[in-house]
Amino acid sequence: MPKEIRVAHTDFELREDEEENKKIVGYAALFNSPADENNGFIEKIAPGAFANAIKRSDTRALVNHNSEKVLGRLKAGTLTLSEDEKGLFYEVDPPNTTYANDLMESMKRGDIDQSSFGFVVAKEEWDDSKDVPVRTIIEVDELFDVSPVTFPWYKNTESGLKSREKVFEEYKANSEENETKNADKLEIYKKKLKLRERND
Repeated sequence: MPKEIRVAHTDFELREDEEENKKIVGYAALFNSPADENNGFIEKIAPGAFANAIKRSDTRALVNHNSEKVLGRLKAGTLTLSEDEKGLFYEVDPPNTTYANDLMESMKRGDIDQSSFGFVVAKEEWDDSKDVPVRTIIEVDELFDVSPVTFPWYKNTESGLKSREKVFEEYKANSEENETKNADKLEIYKKKLKLRERND
């Protein structure tokens, strides 16, 4: 399945210990925190959705999802990920590079204050019982990266990236297809019923 990117409106911060070692810490995603309606549906993430992805992914921490600006990596031990009752927590030990120092300065100033994550969905559920459909992400198959970001939403500019709009289009197409199949089945049933009545 194509990669998706979401921005989490969560708190994250820059921490510094007595030895002046700096770390970027915060939540990349919050559980059961419905995102505002966008592209026709509301989206939320179920607790435990990242558990398997953390085990099997070699996740990176990037600046603005830019693979040339690596802040940390799970395999290298410079990025740690964990789930708690609140969401997906991350801690980055950033490198002493120009782009990392620029990011931390922007965080201090409050210019950058949002996190984002790139992922592939393994399992999802849709609820049509309310006026606006709700998509719940039950399980993430792969977690590519967590990223402090400048802007709150990314358009479909990356090759192979699935936008929220595309997600909803696929959902609607599947719903319409199922409705058509059910209508066809109902029509066949009616014909069989009529045929049976004639034979009787």
